Amino acid sequence: MGEEKKIPYKIYLSEDEIPRQWYNVRADMKNKPAPLLNPGTLKPMTFEDLRPVFCDELIKQELDDTTPYIDIPDEIMDFYKMYRPSPLVRAYFLEKALGTPAKIYYKFEGNNTSGSHKLNSAIVQAYYAKKQGLKGVTTETGAGQWGTALSMASAYFGIDCKVYMVKVSYEQKPFRREVMRTYGASVTPSPSMETEIGRKINAEHPGTTGSLGCAISEAVEVATHTEGYRYVLGSVLNQVLLHQTVIGLEAKAALDKYGIKPDMIIGCAGGGSNLGGLISPFMGEKLRGEADYQIIAVEPASCPSFTRGKYAYDFCDTGMVCPLAKMYTLGSNFIPSANHAGGLRYHGMSPILSQLYDDGFMEARSVEQTSVFEAAQQFARVEGILPAPESSHAIRVAIDEALKCKETGEEKTILFGLTGTGYFDMVAYQKYNDGVMTDYIPTDAELQKSFDTLPKVEA
Repeated sequence: MGEEKKIPYKIYLSEDEIPRQWYNVRADMKNKPAPLLNPGTLKPMTFEDLRPVFCDELIKQELDDTTPYIDIPDEIMDFYKMYRPSPLVRAYFLEKALGTPAKIYYKFEGNNTSGSHKLNSAIVQAYYAKKQGLKGVTTETGAGQWGTALSMASAYFGIDCKVYMVKVSYEQKPFRREVMRTYGASVTPSPSMETEIGRKINAEHPGTTGSLGCAISEAVEVATHTEGYRYVLGSVLNQVLLHQTVIGLEAKAALDKYGIKPDMIIGCAGGGSNLGGLISPFMGEKLRGEADYQIIAVEPASCPSFTRGKYAYDFCDTGMVCPLAKMYTLGSNFIPSANHAGGLRYHGMSPILSQLYDDGFMEARSVEQTSVFEAAQQFARVEGILPAPESSHAIRVAIDEALKCKETGEEKTILFGLTGTGYFDMVAYQKYNDGVMTDYIPTDAELQKSFDTLPKVEA
């Protein structure tokens, strides 16, 4: 027990220990993620193909499969110091409540106004847009955390920000919407009647609650039809996972300070940004044969891209105007039920994570909504943080694994990502507390209907 006392409740790095480079896990992958394909020609996207959509410097990062470390610009480092490094927390109270011999740690990314990890990439993308001389950016948002982060970042650099927010979240989370507006962003419920794609989706799916795929289509249409604007994305893309590696690099540095090696690393998975950011440095060690870890992606049973999806080329958006990515997907036409983990309601998964999963370097589990909120409530009551519904998927499996250790007596060390707080998600908590929250799992027939729309792409 004497050794245990040396590990504080919160492990902080110093300001000087914030990583000064992002880690590009693709450099260590033997099987690289498949290239994005041009939706018109079905040929790999080139730098010039991507220029009408993305900022130039971000395209370079998107296409770079070989550079292991990429310097973080000084302007971004200065901004990171507002809220980084974020704490690595030993969940002593949760361990005690569970009566488990497992040691549980979580990396907490909710210590900034956006309430989540999303700011790590939003500030980078806004920086490169400003540096390129653009007027503004467009984007989509699900739960609203990405839209909030981008509105903050855009205000910081003095550029315009147009957000298309999934309609169900727009209605469920009005206060998240108002934070974005406070930072100067315009917020439109998606699908809207403002865009050609929005009108088409509304006609084909009357009364739809929307999806991230719908909102992406609208944001891309506006970006490509408005001079001086580019589209930016909060997850899925290689560049986003790159920026989010500050999470894993900090977590690993904090653990290394005390000689701690996690046995398993758990993260929620929607598009893959926080999971990819958390696991990347650990995955790099695994890929290089230097260490081994059990890595678990946790997704909603209502939107099970990894656990029930197909590994295939698919459109990144419902309107089918974006590049095609090879990923685990439910089909770009799939519109998930209106569950409360809005940030995990994307039909596909990061090409990087999809390749790693297909190669057997990580595993995936799906969990139902009510069990997720049960874990969230248990965590909140003992650890003092109200977790975001997305993060609570990771909490659910971390608790499950800790309880397995209680049964077997194994003293495993568990690390999970707490991506943010749930203070704008009180409608969801209210429904859980009132006992009216439901679980919806798509049938095989529903998924097959969407799979049938996958584009026909030669291997």
